[in-house]
Amino acid sequence: MTPLHSYNIVIDTLSEVYTSLKHLASTEFWDFSQHDPIKGSIYIVGRRQVSENLDKFRAMAQSPDYIMIFNNSAEGSSPLVSQLRLLDLHDLVLENRILLISGGELDHRYPYMLHEYFLEKILDYDENIAAIQHSDKIYTTSNKPWDFLFLNGRSRPHRKYLWERFNSLGLLDRSLWTMLDSRPTASRHFKLSQSGVNLMTTSTPIQCLPTEYEVDQFRDNKILPNSEQPFVKHDLFNNLWGEIYLVPEVYQDTYFSVVTETVFDYPYSFRTEKIAKPLLMAHPWICATGPGFYRDMHKLGFKTFGNLIDESFDSIDNHQDRMDRIIDIVKDLCETGPAGFLVAAHDVCKYNQQHLISLAPTVRTEFPTQFLNFVNKFS
Repeated sequence: MTPLHSYNIVIDTLSEVYTSLKHLASTEFWDFSQHDPIKGSIYIVGRRQVSENLDKFRAMAQSPDYIMIFNNSAEGSSPLVSQLRLLDLHDLVLENRILLISGGELDHRYPYMLHEYFLEKILDYDENIAAIQHSDKIYTTSNKPWDFLFLNGRSRPHRKYLWERFNSLGLLDRSLWTMLDSRPTASRHFKLSQSGVNLMTTSTPIQCLPTEYEVDQFRDNKILPNSEQPFVKHDLFNNLWGEIYLVPEVYQDTYFSVVTETVFDYPYSFRTEKIAKPLLMAHPWICATGPGFYRDMHKLGFKTFGNLIDESFDSIDNHQDRMDRIIDIVKDLCETGPAGFLVAAHDVCKYNQQHLISLAPTVRTEFPTQFLNFVNKFS
């Protein structure tokens, strides 16, 4: 095995792995357009610099003088594949001319290493560390105003389908919910009609969290429910990553979370801040995502709630069938009393909280060695 110091590593200061790998780099850059390529080097370049310098990146990838690594830990699974196609880099990746550092799992055809970016990143914010101290109140707050938490940012077909079904069942009124993107999301995987209208092609009303539940720094950003803007997330969060912050009250006032992860119709898992948040807050959760997600969470050492609910939906390949089963479970919990589910889930939730707190620094400290193994495999 080649030691890391034997490689000449050039790293993009804006890439997600910069903090973890900067001590290994011999050279770094913040503007790829101004950088003079160094032959014989391994380049780690983030999404922004690749997008802004696409011709240069592609030319270096086609040259035998460089090993080019595209780092986009903030995307993974199908969103990353879509991005590669959009950038016209997909073929070069399949030819192993471009290696990937991905935030989600990918098909074995792709030369990639997995970076659990979100499970690591969630603990990098002082606000989130402070929020953890209030998580026990979730279990001592009685007569909660909402049954479950249901947060949605960008419009995606599985979120639209879930929203429409919850609305028709009267469950939406029992949830603390958001929808920051009103655009229709027709999909071949989901069929939902009413009075001859395909509901998947209709707009969804914009809804933000009530002011008292919003992060302090974004509380004064007024987004009206009838906003004519189709996508309000950037305005709400001032173009910052507002979703990463934990607000204890949204968990204290709900019994469980319905998490709509980024990926639903792809057989490889992608774990983002959406699942990291209830894990860190010790909040029970049901995740609407692709098949095998629960299996992969178990592989990471997390526990789920199979002794309390039927989690066999995790193995259902048909996307609408899987979603319909998730909806049935949420409906049953709301009808039978979510307070009982919360109490019964306490030990699993506290275990997951502590496991994530232990796992996050391990992800960071072990990453350089994993990177060495990855580079040795493909160099």
